[in-house]
Amino acid sequence: MCGVAGAYQQPDGKVLAGVMSERIAHRGPDACGLREIVLPEVSAALAHRRLSIIDLSDAADQPMVKDGLTLAYNGEIYNYLELRRELEGRGVRFVTRSDTEVVLEAWRIWGDAGFARLRGMFALALHDERTGCLTLARDPLGIKPLYTMRRGDGVVFASELKAIVAAVGPELSIDPAGMVASMLYYWIPQDFEAVRGVRKLTPGTWTRYRPDGTTDGGVFFDPSAVASEAAAGPTRDVRRTLEESVEAHLVADVPVASFLSGGLDSSIITALAHRHDPGIEAYTIAFRASDQRMEAMPDDALYARKMASHLGIRLHEIEISPDVVDLMPRMVDILDEPIGDPAAINTLLMCDAAREAGVKVLLSGMGADELFGGYRKHLACLIGERYQRVPRPLRSGLIEPVVSRLPVAVGGRGLRTVRWAQRFLTFAELEEEEAFRRSYTMYDADELVGLLDPRLAHHVDDVVAQHRAVYSENDLTDRVSRMCLADSRMFMAGLNLTYTDRASMAASTEVRVPFVDPEVFRTAFSLPGDAKISGRTQKAALKQAARAWIPDEIIDRPKASFGAPLRAWVTNDLRELVDDVLLGGELVGSGFLRRDPLDALVRDQRSGRRDTSKQIWQLLSLELWYRNARAAGVGAA
Repeated sequence: MCGVAGAYQQPDGKVLAGVMSERIAHRGPDACGLREIVLPEVSAALAHRRLSIIDLSDAADQPMVKDGLTLAYNGEIYNYLELRRELEGRGVRFVTRSDTEVVLEAWRIWGDAGFARLRGMFALALHDERTGCLTLARDPLGIKPLYTMRRGDGVVFASELKAIVAAVGPELSIDPAGMVASMLYYWIPQDFEAVRGVRKLTPGTWTRYRPDGTTDGGVFFDPSAVASEAAAGPTRDVRRTLEESVEAHLVADVPVASFLSGGLDSSIITALAHRHDPGIEAYTIAFRASDQRMEAMPDDALYARKMASHLGIRLHEIEISPDVVDLMPRMVDILDEPIGDPAAINTLLMCDAAREAGVKVLLSGMGADELFGGYRKHLACLIGERYQRVPRPLRSGLIEPVVSRLPVAVGGRGLRTVRWAQRFLTFAELEEEEAFRRSYTMYDADELVGLLDPRLAHHVDDVVAQHRAVYSENDLTDRVSRMCLADSRMFMAGLNLTYTDRASMAASTEVRVPFVDPEVFRTAFSLPGDAKISGRTQKAALKQAARAWIPDEIIDRPKASFGAPLRAWVTNDLRELVDDVLLGGELVGSGFLRRDPLDALVRDQRSGRRDTSKQIWQLLSLELWYRNARAAGVGAA
């Protein structure tokens, strides 16, 4: 796991690559390198920051140069030994034991078709001296990031947005459409930009830049097409697929540990990893009792202890009671884009603790909810269909007025059932796509428009239309699978994988996600929707498979999210920051946000009348991100 940066066909390319490399030094503290390539009519500079995991020798440092190819690559290829043997059979001679050299030689032999053969996570830049071209590629499901910016006839690229901002900030401007998208989702989806002209390379694609300024590209993994193909084919074996995926994800020349929240997904990953490495250790988090009461949170650490005891492994517990006032600005810088999910703090603190203990690699259960129908919103949308059959007078005359008047907190104790009921009523009567969007986004369209400068209203329409387009781009025949596909394309890549990458790399650790794997993806979509959600049982097929590995007590426990005591933080710890930085901030001062509806959000939260803590956290994150971008010289929205 590493960081890459570079510039192609830029007169100041070496300087740009050096600046960007320095800005992402945290991604690779073990080694750094920069190679400038100057040929007739071609210039390129590739930089690399290395976190050494496979082949710890200097010979595997990057950029790797071999027989006219130069590669800067971030990631891990789990089937590299298999590919190496195949390439050796075709006469390739290797000089390292690294997966990096396998990637380089795979491209030499198979060209762009080789990307589909790589099982792992990667974002890479490869320069070919023979043609002078630069090729960029990103893994199938978007685990590893790669930002690109066209500049003149060439391109500037890096693993993190902040690196490009550090290099050419005064040339850039903030994109108001991206900011609006971040308000709706609390993260920025693939098709929107936080900064104009700086795009995320689409997962499962490659782009080639030629010396004459032209480009071409291709797709080697299309989630919609793969999901549809899997759904039309035979049902695949969930148990066998997961066993193979976890085993593959253990390849490393350093110790591997595991996240263990005490939930189903992390327990599956830890149990399967333990079968191959009985000495594996695990990390979990616990919260202050007062925060748990305010959030009405289950005691996940209790289940993590039970699972660790069942396996006989060592469990490291980390109590999260951070100084969130100091930590939040750091987190905003780490997250790189305006992302308003406090769960990133959990990941950062666990990775910090693991790194201090000498652990570089951790396994995570992320991705199971998206692929196997595990989020509350999935079941809630199905229940919404049934709710629509309740007589309208009963819904509007009794249920909705009563639920809307109930408080979400009383006496410092949160009322989760009320929060969920109020949330449910915001989408229960909507049509399928709109209901799904509203089940997990922050506002309905009219409410979001009301928060913004009226001149920005058209951006809300664009964001909503983009969701509608992504949701409908498939021919899947059941609602559960359609929701899971939309989540895997948007929510998983745009939020969960993004914050996991940034938070883990800020601690110079690598997080691997065995559920986020092309073969697991195919298996998940080979299942019909009722195998994912059966009655009110979510992740039914996954739970059935898991009974071979973990106790029923873990499998059948109530669903708990990998969250943080957000309501306690917003109501108590961050009170002054909300007043001074958000309500008195640049977004209000510039007119981007309207003060009166923002005041109403804050009053509702503090009175306990309505839960708006998520909106407030996201808006505070957006304000801090905006200030960081402006301080780096980026133009105003």
